Amino acid sequence: QVQLVESGGGLVQAGGSLRLSCAAVGSIFSINTMGWYRQAPGKQRELVATIISGGSTNYAGSVKGRFTISRDNAKNTVYLQMNSLKPEDTAVYYCSVQQTYVNYWGKGILVNVSS
Repeated sequence: QVQLVESGGGLVQAGGSLRLSCAAVGSIFSINTMGWYRQAPGKQRELVATIISGGSTNYAGSVKGRFTISRDNAKNTVYLQMNSLKPEDTAVYYCSVQQTYVNYWGKGILVNVSS
């Protein structure tokens, strides 16, 4: 079993920055894709960014150029550096990792961007 421990959310003013972290713990042997998703109030969960084990990344158009995803394979940790935050980035952010075709999800962490 894999558990995901998220940290780094909070309240920030528009234009500010936050860095989210997500550490995978438990039965870890070969994590492939790691990523971040978000769900705003009244909206469906959407992809923010993903990164595969080789380092290739994928971003939602709305965050491209402002957010950067990275990972530390030795620590089984994925990061999301969020710059130039906008009120529309306000959401619960969820970490997700894939290991042997099984997807695991974190409990979510709130990012609240005030205008």
